[in-house]
Amino acid sequence: MGRLTRILVPGLLLLSVYYAVFGGEFSAFDVRDAEDEVERVRDELERLRAENDSMRLWADALENDPAVLERLAREELGLIKPGERLYRIDEVDSDATNDDGGDPDGSG
Repeated sequence: MGRLTRILVPGLLLLSVYYAVFGGEFSAFDVRDAEDEVERVRDELERLRAENDSMRLWADALENDPAVLERLAREELGLIKPGERLYRIDEVDSDATNDDGGDPDGSG
């Protein structure tokens, strides 16, 4: 029986070590995957915090800085102050012009 014990005990020990590392509910692979997921979530959290800080600064500027409001009104809404003139320059579509450089509709 001594010979059987010398083979069986190390075999069971190796089997239990294998199961502890690679099997079961929390294997080495599961731990590695969980660590990767934690790192990914931390990166996403950092990105969202930076975006949140940027939005807070923008909201603060909109609430407290008249120059920001004026610039936004001019750029987005085309508003002007009394006494100013607004010049709008339309871009010409290069496909719409004739080869002779005339009007796109050919009338001039």
